[in-house]
Amino acid sequence: MDLVLAIDLKRGRVVHGKRGERSAYRPLTWGLSPTAEPVPYLECIRPALLYIADLDRITGVGCHDREIQDCARMVQRCYVDRGCRAPEDLLSGENIVNVIGTETAGGDLSRYTSGILSLDIKDGRIIPGNQDPLDILREAAELPFEGCLILDLGAVGTEEGLSAERLAGYRAAYPGYLLFGGGVAGERDLDLLAAEGFDGAVVATAVHRGIISLDAVRRGTWS
Repeated sequence: MDLVLAIDLKRGRVVHGKRGERSAYRPLTWGLSPTAEPVPYLECIRPALLYIADLDRITGVGCHDREIQDCARMVQRCYVDRGCRAPEDLLSGENIVNVIGTETAGGDLSRYTSGILSLDIKDGRIIPGNQDPLDILREAAELPFEGCLILDLGAVGTEEGLSAERLAGYRAAYPGYLLFGGGVAGERDLDLLAAEGFDGAVVATAVHRGIISLDAVRRGTWS
């Protein structure tokens, strides 16, 4: 199973997210890197696989395209959510895989012909629109996405752990490449995701706390 390190970018810095409360996100200087500047941060951690959320562009107050492209060149694969609102918003660059989040993508997902669909979830429902994630996964299975990411924004940074029953429902609804992020508490959750047939896990807080090993993040795999 792929193991992907997540970083959120805000005002030129890597920030630590919790429960999707973005106004409270602060530079991440307490973890494995002494700096929150994106490139030096990655030079310190050296992940194989990376997920970047450009919070400024998602919220419409700026962008980090140059920093993202610099970071993407440092890893094998870089998933990028920059708040796509139309197919024209997709970012090109070495090692970049675009992530189209339901939070900004609009109601017509059939407009997108590539990339990973991120199902942005709070309290068990898709944002915006309050739809059932299983319905969106089934819809996505009929569209040309390269895969899907279940992103539980309400659980980000909480290390709350995962529900086997809920994971099994997600996996049954979507036959393609499927990642999960948000609330992954440690190795037991990674084992659970692998056992339920997920293809990848997106992690952050548990890595910085030393609960998920840095070596695994540098390999980019969990088995």
